[in-house]
Amino acid sequence: MRLGISKRLPIRSLAAATGGVALAVVVAAGAQEGKKLNPLNPDSEGHFTIPNPANLQPAETEQVYRRILPTMKKAMDMSDNRDAKAYTKWRRFNSAPYRSAQHGQRYVNNYGNRTGEAYGGFENAGVMPVGTVLAKDAFSVDKQGRVRPGPLFIMEKMDKGFNAPSGNWRYVMILPDGSLLGETNGENSENVAFCVPCHAAEADRDHLFFLPKEFRAAR
Repeated sequence: MRLGISKRLPIRSLAAATGGVALAVVVAAGAQEGKKLNPLNPDSEGHFTIPNPANLQPAETEQVYRRILPTMKKAMDMSDNRDAKAYTKWRRFNSAPYRSAQHGQRYVNNYGNRTGEAYGGFENAGVMPVGTVLAKDAFSVDKQGRVRPGPLFIMEKMDKGFNAPSGNWRYVMILPDGSLLGETNGENSENVAFCVPCHAAEADRDHLFFLPKEFRAAR
């Protein structure tokens, strides 16, 4: 399906479960070697980087996002994670999707539940209260105009003692088909272990990263 956002970059929407076959192949290869691999990045720790990412204008990324969001939401509605089902009803902190190098050059959006509203203060947010849930959905666009829904990244502030290295944040990653990739101190926790040292770089800011200033939505 063509989204028709730009004459110079025709965009095509793909199914929410894009990459399912490729992911299955990666997992099978890992099983043969006796390894558990992160299917989003089989070669090393961290997020798989999108090859040849397109550089779109904010109005274009917003239009793409609005077109594919219903498809992404249908997939998340099949998830067993309650936050994956609910996040689109929360406050959105960005004005348009922005490309995140920390998330493999995908375009991302930032949402927070009511307990996490202070995130909207960005560098002045302080220590987030227990019960804060921040969700970041994602999609990729390459220079050939191919659009693919990406994972949903969730971080939830837990009680003291949950996980000291993570600052007591639980990291959860949901694949584009709504299935769980992993969660801190839970199922397949090794698949999200790389989140902890990455966010620890901002330990003095409660392990939080903040979106670029030019994409911050007005309060």
